[in-house]
Amino acid sequence: MADYKVQSEADNADFVYTRSFRKIYSMFRSLKNRKGRFVLIIGSPGTGKSANIYSALQILDLNVYDPTLFLDHHDMSSSEVFDEFYQTLRKDLGVRTNEEVYQKVQEYDVVLLADKILDSEFIDKEKVGLSLWSLNKGFDTFPFYLGILMEYFKHRKDLNKINVVIQTAFVFRFRGVKYDLLTDFYVISPVLVFILNRFFEVIRISYSKEETLKIVKKNFKKVDDDQIKLCIDKYGCKPRFIFERLEKEGKKE
Repeated sequence: MADYKVQSEADNADFVYTRSFRKIYSMFRSLKNRKGRFVLIIGSPGTGKSANIYSALQILDLNVYDPTLFLDHHDMSSSEVFDEFYQTLRKDLGVRTNEEVYQKVQEYDVVLLADKILDSEFIDKEKVGLSLWSLNKGFDTFPFYLGILMEYFKHRKDLNKINVVIQTAFVFRFRGVKYDLLTDFYVISPVLVFILNRFFEVIRISYSKEETLKIVKKNFKKVDDDQIKLCIDKYGCKPRFIFERLEKEGKKE
């Protein structure tokens, strides 16, 4: 079965332009001439956050720093992951301190923390990405994210000279189903996003049923509308989950 994950700017041949994409494209376009933007791109699992991000980057002429994070195993502690994250950045950028990391990345139009950090197991099957680690550790990951948040406040002056775009999700599994704390709960999610909006720019990836229908038909041309609508009723407007279902049924052209 195909892995419906986007890992770079080159993997977007069947992308469909939606309202969510236009929001991201407009924001990315402004990064060339403005610094100090801190953007969180959120969305339920399966909505294609990375597809939207990398499709916009493929069009625009931006100098992007897109690092990769490889974790050794699922059970690493938050402090170990935090240390590994900054050690990776220091080594990748050829600097010795975290302070130098913030200075070095000022050379780029945007620092992107997306698929190569979140889903790096698709690049090296012997390693683990941040999303899989978070899914395994559940709420024990909060010290890591709190540490990142503290770094944000500690280095806010440096970040005024940097654009940072983060593909963000707080995913956990309940009864075999993945949920995102920022998007999938009617009461808690809006409150959390409201709080995040006080400090960052938050863009949510979501689709109408009509947009989801177009996305699926772009990839599965032999599937009729009624079949797709049944999948939407079951999985919601989450193209990746629908792709995986149709792939199992042998519907791929």
